[in-house]
Amino acid sequence: MLTLMAPWQWVAVGICFVWSGFVRSGLGFGGAALTLPMLLMINNDPLFYLPAICWQLLFFSVLTVSTRWSNVNWQHVRHLCLLLFLPFAVGLFGLLNLSGSILSVFVYGTTLFYGCVYMLDKQMVSRSWYMDALCLLGGGYASGVSLVGAPLIVAYSTRHLQASQLRDTLFVIWIILVISKISTFMVAGVDLQWQLTLYTFPLVALGHWLGLQAHRRLLSGNRKYFHRVIGSGLVGVSILGLWSGL
Repeated sequence: MLTLMAPWQWVAVGICFVWSGFVRSGLGFGGAALTLPMLLMINNDPLFYLPAICWQLLFFSVLTVSTRWSNVNWQHVRHLCLLLFLPFAVGLFGLLNLSGSILSVFVYGTTLFYGCVYMLDKQMVSRSWYMDALCLLGGGYASGVSLVGAPLIVAYSTRHLQASQLRDTLFVIWIILVISKISTFMVAGVDLQWQLTLYTFPLVALGHWLGLQAHRRLLSGNRKYFHRVIGSGLVGVSILGLWSGL
């Protein structure tokens, strides 16, 4: 697949992976959810990108939280893993058995929802037990099928965690989910895309560094404007993706 890519596709994929690293370290989540829709416009095959995203997410999540293990709420990690297990497993089954076009439509539809929430400056936070259930079911399934469930999991965890523990605790959750997904890929014989992983790794590292700088500014700056810009872009990309897919 890589040898068939045109030069403009290589450049576009590289830019997307810089963005992936920037979002993940800047917001603490969303590296896949806010990047995969753009990647699918270059090559409409989620399984082509997901192994590389998994390896990079694993490395940079460990790097980010490696000096902050004491700030992780381990009780929440255990509780959340138990709640996410079933919907995540169902999502993994769908990832390995559904067609690429169906998976792409799912990714674009989910991302369109996220984009509208961000664009309208609505806070995605669960405020009741039934919203908790919806966030866990939707977030677990979306994470299993395409790694785009992070905003829903964050919406649940925001209600149950102190703000100071949220980012580091969620990074541990991403590590556990990604290890499970990579293990499933290995057992199922999915191509782990080492060439794509190595090509994009320095680009994700650059995005990761830029995201860390942005994270400090977002804590004291205009976070609403940042969310609106992201939301508008996601809505546009998702509409184009759904139009071409349908």
